Amino acid sequence: MEKFSPVSEKVITRAIVSEFAEEFNEYAECDCIIVGAGPSGLVAGRDIAKAGKKVAIIERNNYLGGGFWSGGYLMPKVTVRHPGEKLLDEIGVPYKSVAEGLVVCNAPHACASLIAHACAAGVHIFNMTMLEDIVIKEDRVCGAVVNWSPIASLPRQIAALDPVVMEAPVVIDATGHDATVVKKLEQRHLIETKGEGALWIDKSEDLIVEYTGEAYPGLIVTGMAVGTVYGLPRMGPTFGSMFVSGEVAAKVALEKLG
Repeated sequence: MEKFSPVSEKVITRAIVSEFAEEFNEYAECDCIIVGAGPSGLVAGRDIAKAGKKVAIIERNNYLGGGFWSGGYLMPKVTVRHPGEKLLDEIGVPYKSVAEGLVVCNAPHACASLIAHACAAGVHIFNMTMLEDIVIKEDRVCGAVVNWSPIASLPRQIAALDPVVMEAPVVIDATGHDATVVKKLEQRHLIETKGEGALWIDKSEDLIVEYTGEAYPGLIVTGMAVGTVYGLPRMGPTFGSMFVSGEVAAKVALEKLG
């Protein structure tokens, strides 16, 4: 068996620190910041990056994919209604047709493949990074104030750590039911959310896609954040509209970016 190359511990530490610092410095200014690495955010990021734009996704957890990893009721299977399966074809995920217009696939496989395709397209992901606030200039969202996620779990006396800022002409709220970015606007009475409606799958998915778009100058909402903003019904463990909403958000973002 071939032996591993000899490398000292300090070289490994320096590689991690220097590479992270270089990338964070580069992405302090980018074309689009996406908050949330669920399916909608990943699809939007992939499509925007494929168009040659500089995209950063910030994710508060140490894993990516949101509820896409775990499926429904902690059973690692997700359903996708037509035409959402076209995305599964694009990223090479096998699925099984279980009813007309409905397929089921393995959740970890689909999530891992979508993450890989987003990264391959050029998306850069900063996980364990939470949104603390937003930047608003001249009535337009133009950046994200970020901090390390773990400080949210520390006592306030210990967690007095100032955040830093990332700038972008377009920000996308892909934070799911919480609509975290939009809520920062609501706190300042700049927008009013209606709150998510009760589950109604047949209506929900079409409405989520229909209402995906710019909710405030510089801020696009996608995925279940759309439902929270406009009072739309939720859809439960089916993900077709999450994919398509991400695609629509990317198109809107690219129009804004010219």
